[in-house]
Amino acid sequence: MAQGRVVRTVVTVADRMLSGRQLAALLTPPPEGRFGYRELARAVRETLLDGRVALRMRLPAERELATALGVSRTTVTSAYDLLRESGYAHSRQGAGTWTALPEGQSPIGPAAIHGDTGSVIDLALAAPEAPAGVLAEALAAASAELPRYATTQGYHPYGLPELRAAIADRYSARGLPTRPEQILVTTGAQQALALALALLGGPGDRVLAENPSYTNALDAMRNHRLRITPVPVTETGWDSGLIEAALRQTAPRLAYLIPDFHNPTGRLMPEEQRREVAGAARSTRTWLVVDETLSDIALDVPAPRPFAASAGPGTAEQIISVGSLSKSCWGGLRVGWARASSRMVTELARVRITHDLSGSVLDQLVAVALMDRIDPLLPDRARELRRRREALVSALARHVPEWRWTLPPGGLCLWIDLGRPIASPLAARTLGHGVRVEGGARFGVDPGTHEHRLRIPYTLPGEVYETAAERLAAALAGAPARIADPGLPEWVA
Repeated sequence: MAQGRVVRTVVTVADRMLSGRQLAALLTPPPEGRFGYRELARAVRETLLDGRVALRMRLPAERELATALGVSRTTVTSAYDLLRESGYAHSRQGAGTWTALPEGQSPIGPAAIHGDTGSVIDLALAAPEAPAGVLAEALAAASAELPRYATTQGYHPYGLPELRAAIADRYSARGLPTRPEQILVTTGAQQALALALALLGGPGDRVLAENPSYTNALDAMRNHRLRITPVPVTETGWDSGLIEAALRQTAPRLAYLIPDFHNPTGRLMPEEQRREVAGAARSTRTWLVVDETLSDIALDVPAPRPFAASAGPGTAEQIISVGSLSKSCWGGLRVGWARASSRMVTELARVRITHDLSGSVLDQLVAVALMDRIDPLLPDRARELRRRREALVSALARHVPEWRWTLPPGGLCLWIDLGRPIASPLAARTLGHGVRVEGGARFGVDPGTHEHRLRIPYTLPGEVYETAAERLAAALAGAPARIADPGLPEWVA
């Protein structure tokens, strides 16, 4: 990997730190089992590049880390020296050593978007098509109801009463007793998140987020000028101790979590860990914004209970759950919601009125009809997604056998380990081969991280993936591009 010119300018000192025990638990030991200074520097660099350790995170004191790893202090000193020389760490007298990236090591920006889209396979959008028959039935039912609403002004800032009741009933059936006044209907889950950020955070406030995370959520935080405190989600999931330490050390106003088939890793947070995270948030008085958009996309395990159902007494009042019909039904139906205390729903509605007054009555009537049909359609949806996942896995195994992934128990994506930090240049190159794919850096809190990852959804028809994998392999091999200037949007779903 090109290191770029080493930064010599001292940057802002870190305001978070790792203990020796915490960093030791995150490091991948060398094959021989004992760290030399080069192996230790490499392991620390890897934790930074794949997001397990955040940028500007203060590293443990040399003696503390040496004790935790069972190596000499000289080994740690030499490793820190090597990290500083290569640009992966900075130091200041009296302030310790903290993580950094060499100058110029940041993801390549989105490629230019021009030309014909017809022959391009878009692997950046993790959203399936609508269930045609069910959607047609829901549209017919909504059309029959619409005349009754056409005689009114049509503004429902909190959402149609029938839809609020249907969403509340579904939460109750899933194990979280909910009243209609605890539901705010929004224009998709993204608006529900944006309202929570606007209400609870202000410019410069801290927000805790997983690393990696849903890119549109991270962008919303940046747009609100919030300072993001990252906590890692790895192949093994979350570390409750790291989350609790981050909450204590930075005291964020709110935390954004995707515990159900996490986007992009596909991990599912265990029940016990949900209680631990909720308890840590309660003790630090941190609001939890829990994104449950993917909760229904359970492929190999039972669908999880709502996060707030695991929170325990006194914590549920600090939780705003957001969801939508985008993944379980159709992204073109812009209906989402926030579930919170009735008082919080009122406050969110006040903010919402300044944005768009109210959602579409027609879309909400379609959503009411779909809520009655969602449980019968989900098994068919899951079967088809399992077939598509298998088609993608088989095609990748044939054409790019060196890539690795952990099969997710639900959700819509594979989180691919390329084995090398080449994701951004590869994603730029694949456009010329007729495939749009997103590199892992797009999902990272810090620029330049997750460069060894790609997110590839399995939401397209299965027969598409053989061609897609062939094109990815050609791009990886550096073969001449066959399709030039594919015109595709830069946004990700």
